[in-house]
Amino acid sequence: MSAEASSVAKPRKGVDFHVLGPLVALVALVILGMSLNDQFLSSGNVTNVLARSAFIGIIAVGATFVITIGGLDLSVGSMAAFLAGVTIIILNALVPVLGIGWNTIIVGMAACLLLGLAAGFLNGILITVGRIEAFIVTLGTLGIFRSLVVWLADGGTLSLNFELREVYRPVYYGGVAGIAWPIIVFALVAIAGEIVMRKTAYGRHAAAVGSNAQVARYSAIHVDRVRLATYMLQGMLVGIATIMYVPRLGSASSTTGILWELEAIAAVIIGGTVLKGGFGRVWGTVVGVVILSLIDNILNLTDLVSPYLNGAIQGVIIILAVVLQRGRKGAA
Repeated sequence: MSAEASSVAKPRKGVDFHVLGPLVALVALVILGMSLNDQFLSSGNVTNVLARSAFIGIIAVGATFVITIGGLDLSVGSMAAFLAGVTIIILNALVPVLGIGWNTIIVGMAACLLLGLAAGFLNGILITVGRIEAFIVTLGTLGIFRSLVVWLADGGTLSLNFELREVYRPVYYGGVAGIAWPIIVFALVAIAGEIVMRKTAYGRHAAAVGSNAQVARYSAIHVDRVRLATYMLQGMLVGIATIMYVPRLGSASSTTGILWELEAIAAVIIGGTVLKGGFGRVWGTVVGVVILSLIDNILNLTDLVSPYLNGAIQGVIIILAVVLQRGRKGAA
């Protein structure tokens, strides 16, 4: 074999910055935060950042699967607000019947999960049976869910029974070995999501549907069933996030969950999931969630940029992440 042929056959080795990029950005943010504020890596600040990011993180795991199948869900923030409002109404209504205790809270949690599944089913059935674009469906349900919570609150705020909230508080403020429950639940959801994405038939089918739905049909994959299951999974995870969120403030209003869909999508794209579908990376989404939370935290701890510009920064990050994805495809 000639030297030229040998050099052609030899695979090129290099660093995949598409994989390592989010990790490099995370390390850079940690270093920046440490240099700007001595309390950045304190246990209190780290716990606060991770606990507050858990809601978006749980939802973003579901968004990873939705985007992997080539879909989109713009309704998750409004859905969370609606679920929080209805859950509070249910819990308050159960107090005279079941009293102040965990039996009431467990029933409320179950109702929240079922409502999340129903909301996801609504989105999924309109997309699969109604043959309506996911963007249009979820844009419509975004408005529906947001309007419903405003209507239920009569333009104000829905508040949880004070005594019941005191019982419910440990779900957000409690934990094990100093680790808050939202962080634990987020970690478990992320681990389960990564396993499902990489090791199960559903994960492979989701990637196949997102890559080419027609080819997936020829491969005997039930495309509509996969899509419906994915939107129901997203709804269930919104329900889980809402369960963890309600005891934090004990209330729901028209501003609950504002821009959560933007943060979830940003985290997914930053983490390396392909926006057009076909490939998802749950662990990358987790890194993306932490990156966004650290940016928010650094803005709050310093005077570099107004924290009110956080939404604008997230929008810029989404655009840059998509541009980098296109640049990578062009180079390939």
